Amino acid sequence: MNLLELPPVSAPLPWQSGAWNRLQEQLTAGQLPHALLLAGPADIGKARLALALARLLLCHRPAAGHNCGDCPGCRFSQSGSHGDFRWLQPEGKSKVIKIEQVREAVAFAFRTAGFGSRKVLVLAPAETMTTNAANALLKCLEEPAGDTHIILVCQRLQGVPATVRSRCQLLKMPLPPAEECLPWLDHLTGTRAASVELLQLAAGMPLRAERLYRESGVDSLQARRAGLRSLAAGEPVVAQVVTLFSQLEPALALEEIAGFVQQQLRLQGADALPSCRAQFRLLDRLQGLRGAIAAGSNPNPQLVLENALIGLRGCFGELRTNATMATLIGEMQT
Repeated sequence: MNLLELPPVSAPLPWQSGAWNRLQEQLTAGQLPHALLLAGPADIGKARLALALARLLLCHRPAAGHNCGDCPGCRFSQSGSHGDFRWLQPEGKSKVIKIEQVREAVAFAFRTAGFGSRKVLVLAPAETMTTNAANALLKCLEEPAGDTHIILVCQRLQGVPATVRSRCQLLKMPLPPAEECLPWLDHLTGTRAASVELLQLAAGMPLRAERLYRESGVDSLQARRAGLRSLAAGEPVVAQVVTLFSQLEPALALEEIAGFVQQQLRLQGADALPSCRAQFRLLDRLQGLRGAIAAGSNPNPQLVLENALIGLRGCFGELRTNATMATLIGEMQT
């Protein structure tokens, strides 16, 4: 998250209205938890919601349910220089939030607010904290300072230690319905047809769709999806599809492959799901690999891709075999 040169007002995204209303009600009633954990799929805007809430908490004169954009607190947060606001994320080339970062944040949490009545600490993605960093954060969570709000953002809920999860109020954010995302994408693409195609290519994740459009990545994504579909059908060799993914970071490649598998599972009828054990085992493996990478592991990208794609071809080959056998058995019984 880039916190420099923010817009004057940070608002939630259209599909976050339910979660936003709940948070506002808690804030108005004085019941907003000191530690909040926002969890949900990638690229649905969890960090944007955390930023909107942080700037609302730091605003001196909230207006229309958002930060006002004009008070000293808003101007300082807009420029990235607010002394009562910390946003922790992996720094530089690091893939983890380190213990030194958390120790500094803990010290910040126990200082007196200097610009207003509140301090806000955001950790995103929270699952990238090292074990020692997560343990260091427990002091803040167990003995919260009265003027400090801690917001954790995560994609993999199980990647956040149970000791941390149990001390936060959990707000789960599901994949938003397409009908809530498409009008927002229409402003970007200009046509509903283009928005529908873009959202489908992005596996229903609206911020991924936005990024693909802005980075002109649609053609590349279409090629990768075509490669995965062909691989699932048993057509190309793995090396051909590996080439399509070679420009992606391993974690992003694994995420995209997992999204494809999940999409294919959603297309299966409920009666077919018992035959999809191999797909679910593959998803577990991909999740484990993504977790290891998030924890700081640095595997060989070529091997990671090859193993994932071999697994995909194998599990869909098993599904095709099961379907063929079911058809043959049906024909024999008729």
